[in-house]
Amino acid sequence: MTSLLRKCNTLCNQLLKGCTSNVSVMPRRWLNDMEKSTMTVVNEDTSVGLLINSYSRAGFRLSNGMMAIGPIAIFPKSVLSWNVNTAEDINEDSLSLFYTLEPKIDILVIGVGNPGQQVSPKIIQYMKEKHISLEISPTETACATYNFLNAEGRCVAGALIPPTQYRINEDDIASTKRRNRELMKVKDYEIV
Repeated sequence: MTSLLRKCNTLCNQLLKGCTSNVSVMPRRWLNDMEKSTMTVVNEDTSVGLLINSYSRAGFRLSNGMMAIGPIAIFPKSVLSWNVNTAEDINEDSLSLFYTLEPKIDILVIGVGNPGQQVSPKIIQYMKEKHISLEISPTETACATYNFLNAEGRCVAGALIPPTQYRINEDDIASTKRRNRELMKVKDYEIV
């Protein structure tokens, strides 16, 4: 073990030549609990409130396991149906809920659906007059932004429209195949 540590130290020193600090490798047993890294999966922590786990054309899957169908107005502790279909439908009336709330929200995250959709500049100016900051982006980005701000403890709300188009990557395909294998499994039963 000691020779392995010496080799690691030598390698680190060679890699970091010219750096001002000296790096040494310590065995794990020497680390105390304060020096260990920890990780919290935010979407599994119920104390931060409602978060968005996933989305589809139909709606949003929330961190509490529920599915919200269609466009939603989401707050840290509740979710409501939002009566808009596209970014063009967003107007003063559809946003009135967000500026009449007490306590006043710090920031409203608007997910406009697909990339390229935009909110009218008049609406942006109107919300500035109401002293509410806006973050406007495609729904994919807006979900992550809402989750981050909510987990930070900010007074945030989300106004999200499900996208009609979305990117599928290799991880999505692999997890779907894995999930389908689980669904297709048949338990062995004894025939009497």
